[in-house]
Amino acid sequence: MPGYLSGVRQERGGIIRRGAKLLYAYAEATVPKVTVVVRKAYGGGYAVMGSKHLGADVNLAWPTARIAVMGAEGAVGVLHRRELAASADPEALRARLVATYEATHGTPYLAAERGYVDAVIAPRETRAEVCRALRALHGKRAPMPQRRHGNIPL
Repeated sequence: MPGYLSGVRQERGGIIRRGAKLLYAYAEATVPKVTVVVRKAYGGGYAVMGSKHLGADVNLAWPTARIAVMGAEGAVGVLHRRELAASADPEALRARLVATYEATHGTPYLAAERGYVDAVIAPRETRAEVCRALRALHGKRAPMPQRRHGNIPL
């Protein structure tokens, strides 16, 4: 899933509460946290599901990964709204802008440059890299307060 699906139905169904529980559990975890991004990782969904921002120990990505605030279609719609509205051929312009955005934003290599992922790996290397990460994190000790688990405010 690229991120959290938003909408009135999902909100009434408790997605905010469930998302908060996931975020809390992940932040409180003392075990090694290893993430492999294989496809789309957008926005808040990416941030709380194993990102470096939340304290993942190792974050790997396949070359097919896309890591960004939002997908190319949505970003182009927001960033180039006026250009698209004024264009004689908005569909052709949109296609060109989406292709440019996909080539220059959200690539796993850009995420690696920025420190959001530790390495971009080939899919066939996944098992070996995860095993290597777990061996390196074998003796991990996460400092915790006296009480083992906090009280999530829900």
